[in-house]
Order: sequence, then structure tokens, then C-alpha cells
Amino acid sequence: MPKKILLPIFAAISTALFSATSIAGTPVDFSSQDWQVACDNTRTCRLAGYQADSNSELPVSLLLVRRAGANATIDGQVKLGGAKESSAKALMQLGNRHRISLFINNVDYGETRPFSAAAGYAELTSAQVTALLEALTKSSKIELVIRNTRWQLSDKGSNAVMLKADEAQGRVGTPSAFIRDSITKSNSSVLAPKAIPSIQLVTPNPQATSSSKKKFAMRASELSKIMKNTMSDVDTDCPNLSDKSPWRVSRLNSRQLLAQHDCWTGAYNIGIGVWVLNDSKPYKPTLVTTGATDYNSGKITSVQKGRGIGDCLSKTEWLWTGKNFEKSHESTTGLCRMIAAGGAWQLPTHVTEVKISR
Repeated sequence: MPKKILLPIFAAISTALFSATSIAGTPVDFSSQDWQVACDNTRTCRLAGYQADSNSELPVSLLLVRRAGANATIDGQVKLGGAKESSAKALMQLGNRHRISLFINNVDYGETRPFSAAAGYAELTSAQVTALLEALTKSSKIELVIRNTRWQLSDKGSNAVMLKADEAQGRVGTPSAFIRDSITKSNSSVLAPKAIPSIQLVTPNPQATSSSKKKFAMRASELSKIMKNTMSDVDTDCPNLSDKSPWRVSRLNSRQLLAQHDCWTGAYNIGIGVWVLNDSKPYKPTLVTTGATDYNSGKITSVQKGRGIGDCLSKTEWLWTGKNFEKSHESTTGLCRMIAAGGAWQLPTHVTEVKISR
């Protein structure tokens, strides 16, 4: 079977997938050439740019973060990739004392703030952010320099992702827009930030006594049969549903069970199916995901690689609320550009504040 990848930004992006992003404030996950943007459910937008795909010997990534609201500032961070030998040698010579300078069209815009070894990036000054935003709206040569080594940031695709961020935050046509072709509205029309939604994690009780006083018992073939009805295309979503791998069933509370079964195996990813069902008729199974990689104490996690070397990932989490599983987090680490093992950044499209109830 072909490898299964749950990473929308790592492959060619369907225009149909993003038709909803034309509505201001809708979470966004969009990429164009060497740039991408992710706007989460609070309307915070993160724009990430990279070196050209043909210039992988010196990988680099720039992150611009802007929250919603008329007066929101823009923060910038830069990360120099050490995954390639040529880049790693340049960084190794300097240890943790990187002094990164920004050059735009061969003009020196000074050093970034001190490199943070713990965070793995350096923050840009406000003057550098301003200069970069101007440069990205037109064809520019952008370089991050340490001594004699130059990491070149691509500007290809930056206009498209900046416009997408403007749409998501309601900035199109306002003075605060990234792309200001014409000013037709005031900043008072810019959308305000949304509050982070709260989600309550209820710790399951695997030792709970069934309310029916009966022990749950069902053949594997019967379980597979009722679970098929939760999917529109079982051959695609969970081709291993009817194989001989065991079902793993645990109790969530006195009435509900958690059932897991291996669904698919790809070249470098796996997917586990997770369902919630009643412990007696009517079972009413509900599918949570067919792409899980871990389950622990009420938390389902899916972590998938964008490619085998693991320089880009996607992550989704669901939490048990006492009645069902709700999505608590969704993010990617950016494009697969050899910036760092595990990816360059955290680019969420869904965030929550988690409260724990036992």
C-alpha cells in the first residue's frame, strides 16, 4: 500500500482545501513556493520563509509572528540550519556565540539580537523586521551572514502568504496590512483576537465497574464489522481493520470503552484507529482518528513525518472530556527544508488551554 501522510502543507495544496480561508478569521494552513503561513483559531498568524529548494547546502528559515488586532506588532526570528555539512561546519566554529547579520540587497542592517542556544534561534530587531517586510513585497536578495558564510532566504511566495495572512486577520485594504496596494479602510476594521478556547481533560477510569454489571465481550470480527460503518472508505482509511492484529479495548468510565486497532503502515509512518463505543447495545461506535500514534491516560496523539529523515512533522492531539474526545492541538513544524531534526518551528492551526479534572 502507498505510504500514508497526514501533512497538508508538505504536498501540493489543493485550492479547494483552502476555499474557506477567503472568510476572514478562519484558521489557515497555506504555502506558496518557499513560504508558508499558518493562522490558528485565535487569529494569530505565523509566516515562515526558507532558502530556495535548490539551495539546500545552507538551510535557513525566518519566522514572522503577528497576533490579531489593529495594534499588533510583528516579531521576527531566524534559524540557521545545521543539518547539512556545509552549514553545520560554519555554526560549529562559533559554538553558542553566533553573531548573525542581516543583509538586504547587499546593505548591512546590523546584527540580530544574541543567538539563543536553548531556543535555537535569534530574534530580529524591530528595524530589521521593518526592512524585511519592505523587501519581501518585491524581488530582493536577503542574506543572513556569519563571518564569511551567507545563508540566503528566498523571497519567492512571500507575497502570497502575506496576503493570506491579511485576509485571515481582516487587514486587506488597511494601513496595517502586509500587502498595501491601496488603502480603502481604517485599522478599526481589523479583526480582534479570539480567546483561546478551554478544554477539560477528564482522566479515564480503566477500573470503573460497568453500569450494566456485565463484562464486555465481543469477537474481533464483530468489532471490525461495526467499526466499518464509521468510515466512508475503509480500504483507504483503515485497510488493516480486518487483519489478525489484536484489538486493544480499555474502559473510559462505567459506560464507555476505548477501542484501538492498527489501521495502516506506510514507508515511515503508522496509523492506529481509535474509537469510542458503549459497553452494551446500542454500541454506537464513534471514530476519533485512523492516524493515531499513541494513547495515554485520556490523550490521543498523532505525530507523522513529512519524509523519512524527519525534518518536518505534523502533530494532532485529542483529549477525553468525560463524554468524547475533542481536538486540543493541531500544528506542523513547517516545510521539509533540512533546518533541524524534528522541524524548524511550531506552526499551530488549533490551540487550547487545557484544564485537568480527575
